[in-house]
Amino acid sequence: MGPVRGNKKKRKFEKKADENSFISGSKTIAGSPSSSQILDNFRSTFKVSRKTFDYICSLVKENMMAKTHFAFTNGKPMMLSDQVALALVRLGSGNSLASIGESFGAHHSTVSQVTWRFVEAIEEKGLCHLQWPSTESEMTRIKHKFEIIRGLPNCCGAIDTTHITMLLTSSDQEADTWLDHKLNHSMILQAIVDPDLRFRNIVTGCPGKMTDSSVLQSSSFFKQCQKGEKLNGKTTHLSEETELTEYIVGDFGFPLLPWLVTPYQGKEVSNQGKELSKVEANFNKRLLATQTVAERALAKLKGVWKMIHGEMWRPDRQKLPRFILVCCILHNIVIDMEQDINNDFPSSLAHDEGYRQEICESVDKAGSILRDRLSMYFSGR
Repeated sequence: MGPVRGNKKKRKFEKKADENSFISGSKTIAGSPSSSQILDNFRSTFKVSRKTFDYICSLVKENMMAKTHFAFTNGKPMMLSDQVALALVRLGSGNSLASIGESFGAHHSTVSQVTWRFVEAIEEKGLCHLQWPSTESEMTRIKHKFEIIRGLPNCCGAIDTTHITMLLTSSDQEADTWLDHKLNHSMILQAIVDPDLRFRNIVTGCPGKMTDSSVLQSSSFFKQCQKGEKLNGKTTHLSEETELTEYIVGDFGFPLLPWLVTPYQGKEVSNQGKELSKVEANFNKRLLATQTVAERALAKLKGVWKMIHGEMWRPDRQKLPRFILVCCILHNIVIDMEQDINNDFPSSLAHDEGYRQEICESVDKAGSILRDRLSMYFSGR
């Protein structure tokens, strides 16, 4: 992939309390804090529960403790929990290296190095949390949950994209490459999501000026689907004569394909569009309601892991995709580890504010037949 991206307080942070060091003393609440207050404060700071924090520590321990050891500015060594806490705060807050270093009592270069080592460790050890379903039973559960949303049978995922914005200087010779139609410098993240808001496939590193369709077509997922290597599982029957293959759903910005179902385009999205029939309009509502799981997942990702939300100051564009990947992995780890976490999601689905809805007019004949079969199935014909 291409690119990523006071003294009294310090003494409290650097004081070691058994094996938990910074973590044990990191939260100060006025008065006598209850256990629930402490846990809530823990999550607000580190974006994960204590159980998930401990799991992440166990996941990265071998990688993070095997190389150079890091220390606070007072010379005391950083324990594993200190390093994981620092990296999670960096990814979750999006604050500057200097401000995080001041909070932890660490030099800003240490914050940078620890965070990067954490990114490398999560990439190596955590990728098992971001995978395409590998068994028929797993895919069957996903299809069942999608069907519960608005009735779409045999649906395997929802796709969407979002822009990760950057602040580049005019002296950057490659700045224009990353300039999108909104005149922001940005990088695109494309994600395919399951009904639990879990990322199942992502693509990142593409310049923000690329269309949703072109990003999709540049991906290995597209090539695998076109060759029949993905979305080639169990079919279902809408009737005795009508068989339905596996597919994912997308919005108007994606091409209509035999394995990617998109809405009908009427006058509301295209000047050349026809007036939609009632059957087509109702199908669009059903499909777009299902596709919102992808919007919710991206909104939640950016709302929690704020390093990739808002403009990043001159990020290393070779490392930025790896930061994005790790934020997606952490997003999935939280879902895997914490029950009912998806009940706490942003009320707004606006993960790409200011960017207009793209319209892709590419229509594959087999895809059109698949969409018509679905819409007729829901109309009862």
